[in-house]
Order: sequence, then structure tokens, then C-alpha cells
Amino acid sequence: MPSPRSPRSFRSPRGSRSLRSPLACVAAPAAALALLAPLTACGGSAGADADAAELTVYSADGLKSEDGSGFYDKVFAQFTKRTGIKVKYVEGGSGEMVQRLAREKANTKADVVVTLPPFIQQADGKGLLGTYRPQGSEGVAAGDKDPAGKWTAVVNNYLCFLRNTDKVKTAPRTWDDLLDPRYKGKLQYSTPGVAGDGTAVLVKALHDFGGKDAAMAYFKRLQENNVGPSSSTGQLAPKTDKGELLVANGDVQMNYATMKSMPRLGIFFPAGPAGKPTTVAMPYAAGLVRNAPHADNARKFLDFLLSDDVQQQVSSVGGGFPARSAVRADDPNAKALAEIMKGVEIVRPDWQDIDKNLASYVAAWKQATGS
Repeated sequence: MPSPRSPRSFRSPRGSRSLRSPLACVAAPAAALALLAPLTACGGSAGADADAAELTVYSADGLKSEDGSGFYDKVFAQFTKRTGIKVKYVEGGSGEMVQRLAREKANTKADVVVTLPPFIQQADGKGLLGTYRPQGSEGVAAGDKDPAGKWTAVVNNYLCFLRNTDKVKTAPRTWDDLLDPRYKGKLQYSTPGVAGDGTAVLVKALHDFGGKDAAMAYFKRLQENNVGPSSSTGQLAPKTDKGELLVANGDVQMNYATMKSMPRLGIFFPAGPAGKPTTVAMPYAAGLVRNAPHADNARKFLDFLLSDDVQQQVSSVGGGFPARSAVRADDPNAKALAEIMKGVEIVRPDWQDIDKNLASYVAAWKQATGS
């Protein structure tokens, strides 16, 4: 089983505070030391040596573990061994990473950025991404990469819901099942516009109910059962495992990874009026940072992430899904993940539209729920 990952949350376009801990470098021995480390230690400095055997990655969390067994831990070490290029790593919420890139636009420190949608689109819209189509990106689904070559998915992942299997023996089949009074005060989903997975809940509802008005009418009804806002999705799984919650939201990679230590978690996908269970694709998308100080090294790293060897490790080490469709992982994790996703329709939203209209969607959700 892959190691459990930390909660993933991000700032909204209005700058809501991310719950992720302050940025830290890979080399920092402890979180306390990371708080004291100068920013240049993580992200380079003005006048960086373009020929230096290094690169800096800004990334949303979820792919690196505290015990050193995560996907990034393994892949960074393998890349350095193969190329001699050292990877410096800065981690935070997706929105936080984009905001930091924007602040540093006149003095770029990062070489590669990895975020969830719609923030990779936001980075593009702010002119923060260069153009590069990594080797292997032709095998990534059209909906999981930018047609102009600004970004491409490197790890696929999907929204899910959770139940406490001891207390909820049969998974709720539909959205309407979640309105059952038994879930009053025992159901919680992370906040749209603040948590990545919470935003995906909103996107799924927009799809399943066929538009904003019907989706908001549903959220208004669901609020009767909802515990209240949660800016971190990751904190909901432990509460569900303990029975403090009966139902919550999450994502497949994160929750599959935690099922070994939280054995009372069950993953499910509620269906909308059409009757078919659906999920939302939430890929980790990577792009070359515009004016990257080590652009050549960044291109090599992006190629490496989509290589056969690394894509095979997405499931076996990371507990996620390969971004390249031709990669057919057959490790135990891959088989278990395929069974979880069996019969579930994958929705690939128009993330450009979501990026453009997210503020209005979140405002409508707040009005519907009184949040």
C-alpha cells in the first residue's frame, strides 16, 4: 500500500487561506526547521546558474510522504541518480503555488510547477507557463493536457466519497440517498473554492444535475445534514473511520492510500438523476515555468515523469493512476484501483470554464447553503 498523504487544500481565487503547512524544502530535517529556512534555500535566488545540475519543483501536496516512501521521494532520487540533476522541492496548496509563481514573475525561481485544476489553467492565464510538450505526452488523453502545450497531466486521480463501513453497511447509491435524516450532523464535505476535492464536489454536482440552478437547489437541501465547512479534505477521512462522520468526500488516491491504517473506510460514487455513478478527473498537471532558470533540466524532468518506468510507479508507489493511457500497470495497487473505478463514469470538465466561472459558482453555493 502507498503511504498516507497529507491533506490537500488550496486557496481560492479570492485568496482563502490554505490549511497546508508553510513551504518546506526536501532537505529540511523537520517542519520546525523548514519554517526558519530562507526562501532562497527552497527556490533558488536571483541570477541562478542556468548550467547548474539542479532544478526546483513547486508542487501541490499529495505525492510526497513524510516517511520518504512516497512517489516523489522515489522519483526524485531516481532522476538524480540517472541525470546527476538535484531536485529542490517546494510544496503547498495549488493556489498557493500559483500565487507564489506570480509574486516571483520578475525573478523566477521555480522550473516546474505541478498543480490540480483549475489552478494550472490559472497559472497559464497569468502568463506563468512556458510551452513544452514532454516526450510521452502524446499518450495523455486530450482532456488531460493543454492543446497549446502549456501543461500535461503526470498522475491521474479522481473524486470519491467515503462511508464508515461499520455503520453504513450499504453505500449510498445516489445524491438523494445522502438526504436521508440518518446522516444529519454526520455528513461533511470540504469547502468548494477552498479545498480541491470540495471544488470537485461542486463540479460533479454541476454535471450530474445538469446545471447551476439544479445543483444549488440540491446543496440547499443537503445543508440540513451537513456538519459545516471544512477547508481540508484530508481531515475528514479519520473522522469517518472513527464514526464521527458517516459520510464525507475525498479522492481515490488519498483514500485508497489510507485504507490500510483506516480499515473502516469505504469508497463510493453517488449517482445523479441519470442513475450512473460519476466522478471528476482531478489530475496532477505539470508545466514548464516561463523563464525557468534551469529550463533544460526542467524539460528533462518532465520527460522523465512521463517515461514508462515512472508511469508504472504511479500506482505501485503513489497509489494513483498513470497519465499515459498506454501504460498498463498490473501491480496489486493498480488492480485494486481498477476494481474501485469499475462502472464509474469519469467526467472531464471544461477546466477553462471552471477557472473562468469558479468565483460565481462558489458565490452561488454560499448563497444556497448560507455558508
